[in-house]
Amino acid sequence: MATFLSAGDVARIVHEIGMRSFWLRLVDYLRTDFTAWDGFDKSPRFASHSPGGVIELMPANDAAAFAFKYVNGHPGNTRLGLQTVVAFGALADVATGYPVLLADMTLGTAFRTAATSVLAARHLARPESRTMALIGLGAQSEFQASAFQAILGVDRLRVFDVDPAATEKFVRNMAGAGLRLTRCANAREAALDADIVTTITADKKRATILTRDMVAPGAHINGVGGDCPGKTELARDLLLDAEIFVEYAPQTRIEGDIQQLPADHPVTELHEVIAGRRKGRAAASSITVFDSVGFAIEDFSVLRLLRDLAIETGVGRDIDLVAAPGNPKDLFSLLRSGAAGETRAARRDELLPVD
Repeated sequence: MATFLSAGDVARIVHEIGMRSFWLRLVDYLRTDFTAWDGFDKSPRFASHSPGGVIELMPANDAAAFAFKYVNGHPGNTRLGLQTVVAFGALADVATGYPVLLADMTLGTAFRTAATSVLAARHLARPESRTMALIGLGAQSEFQASAFQAILGVDRLRVFDVDPAATEKFVRNMAGAGLRLTRCANAREAALDADIVTTITADKKRATILTRDMVAPGAHINGVGGDCPGKTELARDLLLDAEIFVEYAPQTRIEGDIQQLPADHPVTELHEVIAGRRKGRAAASSITVFDSVGFAIEDFSVLRLLRDLAIETGVGRDIDLVAAPGNPKDLFSLLRSGAAGETRAARRDELLPVD
């Protein structure tokens, strides 16, 4: 048996334990797994690119558990009434190979992306940072605002999106959150004097959202939107003048904003800073960049958390995800006995309308 969590189940778990508690738990799980970085098998994700987007598989495992996530990125989907990003993931027991969790990861991806941004900012931004610019107000924006408020106490947001409807959506969703919002006319105005600048744009193209002259001394930048080959947000001159931190350098050099730089340009992997092996910000006036592309260990963390919270809250349901013959050496017996057909018929009956 494996536990299944739908998107509704994930939302229910968050409501059961409280949003701030969920953020705190998730950041702690991420910190634990980043600290144990060397104990994971790691590789850049498998990516299948098409003109309209990308489909990716992201695996990671330690000695106890194996996780993977299926995720897409199709910026044009919104014109079809579809989401830009959807995902699902699984967690399995390494000792037996059996899956223990199958879960929607559309919400999970949004949560872990924002939580990783906060984890990076906790180590890289100036401690007194309270004002954040959000440039790009799509599906990820509210998660970033919520996480930074809950974990770092950010209470002032300067926001901009090229789509006025996206701005209205963001303002509506964040009403009552206790944040002071300033709507800005462009990205330059949003970034003006911000302690933290987070860029979350979606177009699959080389773009320049943020340039060096737009950023104040001492600012920390989360570059979240540049996350596949040919897709960037940060100007090259800004990167060259910044201290750059990444998740997993072999992947980020292909997908992140640093794809614009030479392959040997110095960067620091975030786990080294979290574990205390490398220094974070060098000086109060330094510009730090977290070139965030998303890495599979982050999905491992959120799937591990969802498994534990499903047990704690009782949310989710058991499903027969894999075959389970009475005799493990006799798989064919499921066909001979008609058990597989009976199972399908029972499930079909469940879907029939009841008078």
